[in-house]
Amino acid sequence: MRHSLPLAPQFYVTAPQPCPYLPGRMERKLFTALQGDSAEKLNDSLSKQGFRRSQNVLYRPSCSDCSACLSARIDVRRFEPSKSQRRTLKRNANLARRASSPWATEEQYALFRRYLDARHADGGMADMDIFEFAAMIEETPIRSRVVEYSDVASGALKAVCLTDVLDDGVSMVYSFYEPELQRKSLGTWMILDHVEIAREAGLPYVYLGYWVPGSPKMGYKAQFGALEVYRRGCWERMEDPEEYEQERHPLSTDPIAEQVANISLPDSRG
Repeated sequence: MRHSLPLAPQFYVTAPQPCPYLPGRMERKLFTALQGDSAEKLNDSLSKQGFRRSQNVLYRPSCSDCSACLSARIDVRRFEPSKSQRRTLKRNANLARRASSPWATEEQYALFRRYLDARHADGGMADMDIFEFAAMIEETPIRSRVVEYSDVASGALKAVCLTDVLDDGVSMVYSFYEPELQRKSLGTWMILDHVEIAREAGLPYVYLGYWVPGSPKMGYKAQFGALEVYRRGCWERMEDPEEYEQERHPLSTDPIAEQVANISLPDSRG
């Protein structure tokens, strides 16, 4: 009888490149492949340790002189929308949610292109063609869903979120929306609706990706109550965003070897 033993995931570091969030900084990422029978278990475990998924890769910022990128999640049980967020919910009462298997469509891509051209024309995804878009949506070894939001009256697609289902929550991998509807705050609304999705599923958290103190691009995440951030190996409630300015200091980060050594891997035996 032949037995094959599971191999522990191997971790690698990307070459430094300009940081998209903080000017004058360089970023690098720690990453590992997400594949095989244990992919879902590995994704669940590393997501709780600040990692994010991109297709078949799990990654976490691991910069040499900065640790400002903090994984953020909403504690669903403690969350209550603000007055502004309640108004956002009312403004989008005309939208209906539909969740399906991760399958890319031409309608999604057309909305994605309008969103990029209007909001991120100079970003890293600006040149993504329909085949690369399909790969982003469809190449997933875990439980993922495409959550579409359409106008009830016309049926027109207005917003989309690629969402992973974890054992303790839902993770918003990537979202985009109709840029002409800026006043409807669709980005905020999708987060609010994912809080409701998590509640409906009995899951305690909504993972939002990274919050970066000092970055205007990521400032909106601090506006959500019951927010937690992953810092120095544990999750903590975020009280005052200004308390995290020190994470941009060059001495705030641990050596890469120490970071890897402190990663907790799931038990591969069951």
